[in-house]
Amino acid sequence: MSRSSSVPRSDNAIVRYFKETRAEIGKVTWPTREEGIRLTIVVLIVTTIAALVLFSIDSLFSYLVTLFLQIF
Repeated sequence: MSRSSSVPRSDNAIVRYFKETRAEIGKVTWPTREEGIRLTIVVLIVTTIAALVLFSIDSLFSYLVTLFLQIF
């Protein structure tokens, strides 16, 4: 029995992968420069806020553990 394949055998798997990847990249709707800058600023702000919150929680627990160890 012969196998039927929808992909031509003239391309090996690596070449086919890169051709399909390029075709998919062509379908992507890329953001405009202004959208990219605006979204980058949003990510930086959210990351900074998250870092400050985590730093505050870490400092609080560090203080509480130090206080607990001094008592006992």
